[in-house]
Amino acid sequence: MIRIALVDLKIDLYIPLSEIIMKKLLLPLLASLALLAMLSPAVRAEKVRPAQIREAVNRSLPLLQSSLKEYPNHAACFSCHHQGVGMFTLALARTRGYSVEKKGLEAVAQHTADDLRTGLELYKNGKGQPGGVTRAGYALLALQSGGSPKDAVIEAVSAYLLQRDKAQGYWNDTSNRPPSEASAFTDTFLAIRALKAYGDEGRKEEIEKRIESARQWLERAPLKDTEDRVFQLWALYEAGAAKEIVKQSALALLKERKEDGGWAQLPESSSDAYATGTALAVLYLTGELSSEDAAYQQGVRFLLKTQLPDGSWRVVSRSKPFQPYFESGFPHGKNQFISIAASGWATCALILATPISKKVTQSGAPLVFHSP
Repeated sequence: MIRIALVDLKIDLYIPLSEIIMKKLLLPLLASLALLAMLSPAVRAEKVRPAQIREAVNRSLPLLQSSLKEYPNHAACFSCHHQGVGMFTLALARTRGYSVEKKGLEAVAQHTADDLRTGLELYKNGKGQPGGVTRAGYALLALQSGGSPKDAVIEAVSAYLLQRDKAQGYWNDTSNRPPSEASAFTDTFLAIRALKAYGDEGRKEEIEKRIESARQWLERAPLKDTEDRVFQLWALYEAGAAKEIVKQSALALLKERKEDGGWAQLPESSSDAYATGTALAVLYLTGELSSEDAAYQQGVRFLLKTQLPDGSWRVVSRSKPFQPYFESGFPHGKNQFISIAASGWATCALILATPISKKVTQSGAPLVFHSP
C-alpha cells in the first residue's frame, strides 16, 4: 500500500500499489495534489472586494480606449501593444459588463484589417509583413476577439502562418523586442490560435499536423523567462495537450511567483504588471487557476497596489526603440508602449476576477474566452 498524506488539505489516500500505473496515474495525481496544496483554503488570502476591482478596471478602460483612438493619428501600422492586446482587453471587458464604446472596437478592427490589407501580396507570396508571425498572429487575435468573420485578407494571413516555419515544427520569433516580441512560445501560441479560428477548412488535416508538431515541441523546449512560461501554457492548452502536461506547465508558472504576489519578467527582476497580468490571465483562461484562489487574489492585490491614479501601470521598456518617437495618448513617455501592453494584461486579470454579465452573454456577443 502507498499512503499519500497532505495535512493542510486533510487528504489521506490509500492506493493499492497494484492499481497504480506510474506514468498514467501517479505522476498526474501528484501534480494535482501539489496544485491543490498551493491553493489550499488554509493559505487562501482574504478575498479582494469586487468593488475595488471594478473601480480599478473602470479607471483603466477609459485610458486604454483613448490611447487606441489616438494611436492611428500617428501611425498607420498595426501594433501588438495597442491594437493586439488592446482589442483583446476591451472585448473581454464587454463580456463582464464593463462599458466599452462599440464604435471604438469597430475602429480598432478596421485599423487592423486595413493594415493587413496593405500587406496582402506579401502574405500571398509567403513573406508576410515586418514583424512576421508576431504581427500577423496578434492582428488575427485582435480580429477574432472583436468577432470579425473570415475574408480574403484573413484567409491569406492564416495561409501564411500555416506555411511559415513549417520545417521546424513550431513558429519562431524574428524580433528581439522583449517581452512580447522575443519568444517562440508567444509566436507559436498566436499561430495555433489563428489557425484554429481562421484556418482553411480544406486544409484541416494539414493544420492539425502542424499543431501536433508544435505541441510536441512545446512539451520539450527549454524555457528562459516568464513570457516563455506563460505562452507555453496557453499554447499547450490551445494545442490540446494532455491535462497533466498542461497542469505541470501551470505549476511551473505558479512557482515563479514573487513574495509580493506578482510575477517578474526575468528571474532576477522585480514583479511588474506585464508579467503578473499575463500570468494571471492565462492561468485563468486555461482553467488552471480560479479567481477565487489564493494565488490569484494575491496577484490582484499586487496589481491594485501598483496601479497609478491615472489608471495605468508603468513598466520600464527592455527593448531598443527603432521607430520615430511619438505620443500615443498613453503616459510614461519612452515606456508608453510596454506600459500600455502591461496595463492591458493587468486589466484583463482584474476583469477575469469579476462575474460574467448574463445580459452580455444573452446578447450574442462573441465570447472567445474560456471561463472555468
